Amino acid sequence: MKSLYSKVQRFLKSEDGPTAVEYAVMLSLIIVICLTAVRTVGNNARTTFTSVAGQISGTPAS
Repeated sequence: MKSLYSKVQRFLKSEDGPTAVEYAVMLSLIIVICLTAVRTVGNNARTTFTSVAGQISGTPAS
């Protein structure tokens, strides 16, 4: 038990813990931004393809 306590204490004192947390926060922020961008591009592409398909078939796009 003392060994575990000393390992945890050493981990908290070292720079590895805060650095890992910072990288995790940055990674999650990048993932959220990428998902938002992909969703926006997908919606824009769907709108464009629907409009083009409507023009080709002669029916107005809704």
